[in-house]
Amino acid sequence: MELSGCGTALVTPFRADGGLDEPAMIRLVNRQIESGINFLIPCGTTGEASTLSEAEMLRVVETVVSTAAGRVPVFAGCTHNATSEAVARAKKLAKVAGLNGLLTANPYYNRPGQEGQYQHFRAIAESVELPVLLYNIPSRTGVNLEPATVLRLAEIPNIVGVKESSGNLGQITELITQAPRGFKIFSGDDGLTLPVLALGGAGLVSVASNAIPAQMAKMVRAAMDGDWPTAREINRKFFRLMQAHFSEPSPAPVKAVLALMGYGEDHLRLPMVSVSAATRRKLELMAGELGLVAR
Repeated sequence: MELSGCGTALVTPFRADGGLDEPAMIRLVNRQIESGINFLIPCGTTGEASTLSEAEMLRVVETVVSTAAGRVPVFAGCTHNATSEAVARAKKLAKVAGLNGLLTANPYYNRPGQEGQYQHFRAIAESVELPVLLYNIPSRTGVNLEPATVLRLAEIPNIVGVKESSGNLGQITELITQAPRGFKIFSGDDGLTLPVLALGGAGLVSVASNAIPAQMAKMVRAAMDGDWPTAREINRKFFRLMQAHFSEPSPAPVKAVLALMGYGEDHLRLPMVSVSAATRRKLELMAGELGLVAR
């Protein structure tokens, strides 16, 4: 299945007792697809993957894949700072029937150099036949995956693209202009979507689309179709909300917005906590002004 357009880095709904809220996950996935989202990524940063046990991770991915039922591609988050553990998880995820690919971020905490990152990602990709999407997010992992290293990795047949969350437009431009044809560069930041698409990016992996899937999908589709007036209008309307989703550590703000809109409960797992009362008031006011909740 073609991987392009607007994808959602899904939140993981939890119950008040801390367990997985599978009915809420199913509702979330169906709403995403019905709203025009092009692909889904469970168990990424936004999905609080680092707080999930391996059994829970597999259960979330199985639930998303079975609910999507082939309507859109599903790429599962598969990140660990120990290469052997990442490879082991990749092999287990590869057994999930219907899963379309993996998303794997820089090894965190260890802070490996470029050669270490190259060997890490290569080992993961070569352990499975699934397509692999790299994920560069220095603010979370402490290391940047430089364009030269991405270009080396692009030579590995099943490494199909990168989700770029460095926030560095110069670096993203270098990638887009030098990457081989067919290698896809996705914006990993909602606020940089339009410039990345204007440069030739393949789409967006969005946090905001958890709450506003139809609007984000329409914005990306308009930009990719060359309808920049429509894309800019949507971006202008929702940009403050996109930024507000990172006013406190993500995914707390977007989970708060979802709860305000009536989609799921505002539960996170430690060390993540719900947003402060002050931030919640700001989000509620903003969501009300945008017509997302009844005032």
